Amino acid sequence: MITSLATVDLHQQSGSTASPSRVDKVRWFGHRCDLPSVDTLQRVDGLPPPTSSLHGTRGEDGARRHKNTIKLRGITGGLEICITFPTEYVKTQLQLDERSGAQKRYKGPIDCVKVTVHEHGVRGLYRGLSVLLYGSIPKSAVRFGAFEELKKRSVGPDGVLDPHKRLLCGLGAGVCEAILAVTPMETIKVKFINDQTSARPHYRGFFHGVSQIVKEHGIRGVYQGLTPTIIKQGSNQAIRFFVMETMKDWYRGDDKNMRVPTLITGLFGAVAGAASVFGNTPVDVIKTRLQVK
Repeated sequence: MITSLATVDLHQQSGSTASPSRVDKVRWFGHRCDLPSVDTLQRVDGLPPPTSSLHGTRGEDGARRHKNTIKLRGITGGLEICITFPTEYVKTQLQLDERSGAQKRYKGPIDCVKVTVHEHGVRGLYRGLSVLLYGSIPKSAVRFGAFEELKKRSVGPDGVLDPHKRLLCGLGAGVCEAILAVTPMETIKVKFINDQTSARPHYRGFFHGVSQIVKEHGIRGVYQGLTPTIIKQGSNQAIRFFVMETMKDWYRGDDKNMRVPTLITGLFGAVAGAASVFGNTPVDVIKTRLQVK
């Protein structure tokens, strides 16, 4: 009796006479009651199934977050360049100063800074900055976009990326950014910095300099040193992402979904960046000398 009353009452409330497709058996004070399943209730009440719309929303949210992440990384990359460019300038000047057959102008990094500021002012330490700023967002987009795509295709069923696959994903990301973004940026940057040390500088700005390089050397003029740049960026990102992902996994322990705090992530990034610099500086020297020709 209780069974029939429960079922009839449900259909009277919903306004439907269709029988439930599945019922769950429960006991209430020693009597058996037939209760309709959640799927049945949703169909009777005319509610849409939750799966498709929810999955679509999650996919859209994930894509939106991925785009925002790339934009934020591009902006932070631009801030990083503004802060660290003087060291990049000094490094490039010292690499060019040690070319065979040329008389050395600088005794070391400090002397390079003093001479540059004396001859060109503080602005001289930022010669070529615009090149890297224009390329910071596309470089970040290619680097992190390629790594996330490769990581998505390589991660195991348990959601863990094996150590050797971390290296390969980082290597692939570095090769992609070297071809699509870094080589033109680095070539133009080196030429701009070298132009300042010449007796008669003739680049009046970013667009004038790029147009002159393309006019004199063609498109190949902005792709000088492509092979060493691929080796440099590939090894750079392989080391960087390997160290970064390994340290984050170590911090999470058994909980792979744990969020790593921002401060800890920054510390891991500093360690990973230092490791990548130590690992590929010799290739960077070769690249710089090829790009100035």
